[in-house]
Amino acid sequence: MDVSRPAGAWCQERLRRSHSTSGWDIPDNAMNSSEARSWDSLRENRSRRLERAASAGIGREVPCDRIIELLEAVMQPGDRVCIEGNNQKQADFLAESLAACDPARLHDLSLVQSVLALPSHLDLFERGLASRLDFSFSGPQGARLARLVNEKRIRIGAIHTYLELYGRYFLDLTPNVALIAAQAVDARGNLYLGPNAEETPTIVEATAFKAGVVIAQVNERRETLPRVDVPADWVDFTVRAPRPNFIEPLFTRDPAQITEVQVLMAMMAIKGIYAEYGVTRLNHGIGFDTAAIELLLPTYAAELGLKGRICTHWALNPHPTLIPAIESGFVHSIHSFGSEVGMEAYVAARPDVFFTGPDGSMRSNRAFCQTAGLYACDMFIGSTLQMDLAGNSSTATLGRITGFGGAPNMGSDPHGRRHASPAWLKAGREAGGANATRGRKLVVQMVETFREHMAPVFVEELDAWKLQKAMGAELPPIMIHGDDVSHVVTEEGIANLLLCRTPEEREQAIRGVAGYTPAGMARDKAAVENLRDRGVIRRVEDLGIDPRDATRDLLAARSVKDLVRWSGGLYSPPSRFRNW
Repeated sequence: MDVSRPAGAWCQERLRRSHSTSGWDIPDNAMNSSEARSWDSLRENRSRRLERAASAGIGREVPCDRIIELLEAVMQPGDRVCIEGNNQKQADFLAESLAACDPARLHDLSLVQSVLALPSHLDLFERGLASRLDFSFSGPQGARLARLVNEKRIRIGAIHTYLELYGRYFLDLTPNVALIAAQAVDARGNLYLGPNAEETPTIVEATAFKAGVVIAQVNERRETLPRVDVPADWVDFTVRAPRPNFIEPLFTRDPAQITEVQVLMAMMAIKGIYAEYGVTRLNHGIGFDTAAIELLLPTYAAELGLKGRICTHWALNPHPTLIPAIESGFVHSIHSFGSEVGMEAYVAARPDVFFTGPDGSMRSNRAFCQTAGLYACDMFIGSTLQMDLAGNSSTATLGRITGFGGAPNMGSDPHGRRHASPAWLKAGREAGGANATRGRKLVVQMVETFREHMAPVFVEELDAWKLQKAMGAELPPIMIHGDDVSHVVTEEGIANLLLCRTPEEREQAIRGVAGYTPAGMARDKAAVENLRDRGVIRRVEDLGIDPRDATRDLLAARSVKDLVRWSGGLYSPPSRFRNW
């Protein structure tokens, strides 16, 4: 070795010679490629954005009346933008401000956000500011979204589950600009998110650490914060919004609206599934069906001797209808995706149950809770708008693209799971036999056979196939695939799909609980009776339940006011749920 030459130069020369002898032609600058390209173009772009704001005299604390000016300064055509739109907390002021920007300056934006909940989210497309959308759930905007898709004014990249979309924030859908909502900011610029942290930390981390721009609307400015949820150096601008950010009480259900049919279905689910599998770790989807189950835990489930044996650990928002079960000692722990309006004082007073900080406020996290729902829960139970005869279900119907939210994640059987539990093992052995090498997650679809306007839930073909063509999508928007579904519960009984051994048996099991829908009426009666003899289908009488017992008297609370009483006055329901 020539000691007169630097070691690095010697290594480069040897490598160049070795590649030359093998026929590779390496340019001289390839060994020092940092001279050939810029490796900090993203930072340079971010600096130019911030310089444009500074040139306009806009600092870190932005007055409300200059927010549109800021957005037009730091954003540029073609940007990938995440407007924080959880299914509860909304960065509504920033969304409305962006929708009011000049389409001549900002256009061809690509929206990547979990929920389209506000009219302003779709105003961006109608006004020509945005053209592409990647999302998870649209809820109240589902009908308008379908219309804009049909008019070719929105190009949908994909409908994701939450975790799937969050994962892509860190791969190929990283935001250039994030517009988020926080409860408070201190003098240094640190953010406090309050009980509705939801997905804010996920959005901010993906954006801030890939040279993006983060803008936060806040409800208040404080000298000190109860805790720091987002450090100041992750946030570029803050604006105190003219009103508190909107939060939807999405998970609040008035017990007064629970029907006796739903009580009967809840009794069947508790006795026929929860008790038989010993389900302790679970998630409930939104709806009156699952609210009925929650309100039967302190009464019907307690009578069955199930306290301590079922429903102890939850991945769930703080449902008001779960208050009686908490107060009765059924519930040991709840980790939440987000909070629920009016439940703040109750949550703070029950730190043994909820994940709270020293200040008493809950620290929710949608990404972590979705992970818990995927891998740590033994059961997901929820509802749907349509189900076909293979068990595929979807909430995307003609004239309405609602998306899926977390259901495809919570309602899937994760093959990566490796820890065992009695419920998981029992389900796995039912599906795969006594020598099964893995368990199964219980995925339960609980529906009445007809939904609103007497539209049948059970259909020969999902609307999702027609929507696929309308959207120009590669795949139909199926929420939960049939091979993940373990049970179907209707007012007609329970179909245990784990026990089906052929596609034909699966079809007849579903038809067998589809009631008087056209799909149900087309069942093979002999095949259905055979499935019932084998315990694949169980009617209410097979479970030893007297339908006459299924009355609202079984509900632990029969009104919102009853829930307030159960909470000791700590629950403060939103005004629209008060009738006293």
